[in-house]
Amino acid sequence: MGAGGQMNVSKTEKDVLKRVPFSKPPFGLGDLKKAIPPHCFKRSLTRSVGSFLRDLVIIYTFYYLASNYIQLLPQPLVYVAWPIYWLAQGCMLMGYWLLGHECGHNAFSDYEWIDDAFGFFIHSTTLTPYFSFKYSHRSHHAHTNSLEYDEVYIPKRKSDTFFTEFLNNGPGNVFTLFLRTTLGLPLYLFFNTYGRDYEGFANHYLPQSAIFNDRERGQVVLSDIGIIAVLYALYHLAVTQGVKSMLFLYGLPLFVMSGFFITLTYLNHSHPSIAHYDATEWDWLRGALSTIDRDYGKLMSWVFHDGPENHVIHHLFPTIPHYHASEARDAVKPMLGDYYMWDDTPMLKALWRDTVECIYVEPDENSENKGVYWYFK
Repeated sequence: MGAGGQMNVSKTEKDVLKRVPFSKPPFGLGDLKKAIPPHCFKRSLTRSVGSFLRDLVIIYTFYYLASNYIQLLPQPLVYVAWPIYWLAQGCMLMGYWLLGHECGHNAFSDYEWIDDAFGFFIHSTTLTPYFSFKYSHRSHHAHTNSLEYDEVYIPKRKSDTFFTEFLNNGPGNVFTLFLRTTLGLPLYLFFNTYGRDYEGFANHYLPQSAIFNDRERGQVVLSDIGIIAVLYALYHLAVTQGVKSMLFLYGLPLFVMSGFFITLTYLNHSHPSIAHYDATEWDWLRGALSTIDRDYGKLMSWVFHDGPENHVIHHLFPTIPHYHASEARDAVKPMLGDYYMWDDTPMLKALWRDTVECIYVEPDENSENKGVYWYFK
């Protein structure tokens, strides 16, 4: 995993699992910024809206074709066409959702109010509370891979025997993977599952949740209003066209999107080669570098707006828009060297491997760095 390697060169399994350096890097954030062409930081409202319209047109086209033509197919083909639609539409909804995520980072345009307007619309229509997620996600970026303060995918410790012993086997791995990919997003939004341990109930819909401060609570209410408005529209759709139609055209694609959300975010943040840090060792730069770029092929890159393969640069400079991210990534790779983690393992293989390998974290035995934690199984 050397500096500046070509993105299309596959690594052996041994290379992929080689631990990333955990010592403080010899470069700073300012050094990395100087290596990136200045235009990569420029946000174009025209290009961002173009990406938004691209997704919206494709999503509507899929919806139109499914609602008007699948029912006309011969009966055996209907059972094939619907799952294809759910998968294709779920993928498009995930890419669409990622544009809302970009809005939350003010990477959509130069104007925060425009970003919030687009982000609110995008995330509300995918049943994600926009401002609530924006604020909790901001905390994740501020504390990435901190065992005490990171906001999501907090690894278990060996002392948590339910996970490290009871579920640390084949059936337990299958159960964990199934639960995470099917219910992971709603569990996180409703109960802060996989998230930071707060003193008090943590929930993305309650303004008084421990996740938010007093300045943010009003916008949490606004996020809830957006969700309620979309739920009412779905209720109206179910009443006028039937519950089955609503579920087949919207509900199941959203379910697929939820699975992709967990899969993509989990794989960008969980890997046997990266470290977590407690308060004695953690600093922002090493935390941001403890993320993984993933390659799932050109089609997935196009659908997901180059997100999975540019997660490291996203954590370093989250206001860089998606259409400049690959260029910015390639510009800093020579300086990052071995601190840069790239894995082109196929998605399903990587998901299973990391579910099995990343059970809990502990410091290495006999290591002087007791604040540096690695995954074990």
